[in-house]
Amino acid sequence: EVPLVESGGGLVHAGGSLRLSCAASGFTFSSYVMRWVRQAPGKELEWVGSISDASAFTIYADSVKGRFAISRDNAKNMLYLQMNSLKPEDTAVYYCAKGADPPASQGTQVTVSS
Repeated sequence: EVPLVESGGGLVHAGGSLRLSCAASGFTFSSYVMRWVRQAPGKELEWVGSISDASAFTIYADSVKGRFAISRDNAKNMLYLQMNSLKPEDTAVYYCAKGADPPASQGTQVTVSS
């Protein structure tokens, strides 16, 4: 069983929106801080943002603050990333990750055209 599976990526024009989802299984999802990270072509992994276990706190990288929003549904073991006002520089593979673990899933490709 794959513990984390991302979906919802795609091709979108600049200024558009996408909502990514991450389905969690095999661990007590509600007990963990979860985060989104991304990796653009030829670049290192970049942290996007994190959400506390009970959704009380979210924190974002400056590059996405005010445009992206992380949420979670602990009853459904789901993590979300709402991305608005997308820019070409947001093009990357997006991963969800548990706690401080490195991403170990397939990720989902987001491509923003100018």
